[in-house]
Amino acid sequence: ESTYTVTGMTCGHCVSSVTEEISQIGGVQKVDVELASGKVTVTSDQPVTQDDVRAAVTEAGYTLVAS
Repeated sequence: ESTYTVTGMTCGHCVSSVTEEISQIGGVQKVDVELASGKVTVTSDQPVTQDDVRAAVTEAGYTLVAS
């Protein structure tokens, strides 16, 4: 399980977009997004790199804050 911070999300559609993109990364089982804080928790059955998460978040149109 890894936790990230995403900026730029303002609504439920934003949450859906980020969830959908991150869910497409191989091994990801669950994505929890807290809109208010921008906290994104990714649960996976294999290691997921920050670069993969960053690419997914960027594809969704948002920014992953360096942890």
